[in-house]
Amino acid sequence: MLMTITELRAKIKSGRPTVGAWLQLPSPDVAEIIGRSGYDWAAVDMEHGAMSRNVLPDLFRALECGSTLPFVRVAEAGRENIKAALDSGARGLILPMIETAEQLELAMAWAHYPPKGCRGVGYCRANEHGRRFDEYLAESADIFMVAQIEHTKAVDNLEDILALPGLDAIMVGPYDLSGSMGITGQLNHPAMAEAMNRIAALAKHADVPMGTHVVVPDPAELNARIREGYLFLAYGIDAVFMNMAAPCPKY
Repeated sequence: MLMTITELRAKIKSGRPTVGAWLQLPSPDVAEIIGRSGYDWAAVDMEHGAMSRNVLPDLFRALECGSTLPFVRVAEAGRENIKAALDSGARGLILPMIETAEQLELAMAWAHYPPKGCRGVGYCRANEHGRRFDEYLAESADIFMVAQIEHTKAVDNLEDILALPGLDAIMVGPYDLSGSMGITGQLNHPAMAEAMNRIAALAKHADVPMGTHVVVPDPAELNARIREGYLFLAYGIDAVFMNMAAPCPKY
């Protein structure tokens, strides 16, 4: 049975981590395999993945077959991208390159119908093309919102970002953050450690869950991140799962 966003929030609030997966391949078959693999949610990556809007409904249906919540990491936190993801049936949004509270507030407005926001109203796949219009209007108030912190500007403005009502979690993009600091890819650099410590301290003070992505699947690393206090965790990428299992054995 598909978890509700209310149940997902309650799980995190109780201190239990939520673990999802990451999809970059536009394949409903792959999405169904991931959806039936026990994850709470899976994020369809429209920023770096080979995704277009027309494949979203099939990917979401495939995930829901396995009781996995469909999330989307939009290509950019703009009106068109957010509306397309939600109209297709996304239950959560991961918003890249959030740098200010004003930017996040506007993205949240685009994600919600009036009077809470300014999302365009119409028949779409999310409301079964009008069949569940009234029911979806009520359900759509519950969108899981994640802001990606990926620039030094975001770190400078983080207290204001974390103070916005409706923010469910933040997720650091370490490679982009390091790039904005002029140390691209140097994730063990002292400046990166200082930035990460500041982000974690501010998030803890604001009582906003921290998220991270264990890109290369490793149960030991996943458990280590959980012990560090991360509560919103992405695990692996569909293509990385395949890369790790695909090499021909030596014979």
